[in-house]
Amino acid sequence: MNNYKLEIRWGFIFSVAMLLWVLIERVVGLHSTLIAQHAIWTNLFAVAAITIYVLALRQKRTHELNGEMTWKQGFMCGVGITIVVAILSPLTQWLAHTLVSPHFFANMVEYAVSSGNMTEPQALNYFSLQSYMIQAVIGAVVMGVITSAVVALFVRNKK
Repeated sequence: MNNYKLEIRWGFIFSVAMLLWVLIERVVGLHSTLIAQHAIWTNLFAVAAITIYVLALRQKRTHELNGEMTWKQGFMCGVGITIVVAILSPLTQWLAHTLVSPHFFANMVEYAVSSGNMTEPQALNYFSLQSYMIQAVIGAVVMGVITSAVVALFVRNKK
């Protein structure tokens, strides 16, 4: 367990950052008055996500690997963080949509139907806690593995 302390810590940091991002979206109106722009602006979280992975891998390289890190070591560290984030994703989604932004799904359903993008049954099915929990786990794994592979390329080094 001690070998994975860093990955667990950064997985929690990532999850907290995600919750803070949801709060920011809600406060600026992306879950209500500016909901039409939500799909565009929510993608900016990628900058925070990549930054978290970079900081985590740099810390691993500096403090646990004596300043040397291969691509594989960096990738495996990133995958460890990804596993933690994926495990925490259902809880993070529950917190986000129950405590932080409880009206998000109702607002998204209303917007999707009124804009003609979905029928009401489609929107109700897609914009639900269960659907978002599943999407979050799958998205965490897919994007986490890709991010880990790319970030490891830039953080690796051999003295």
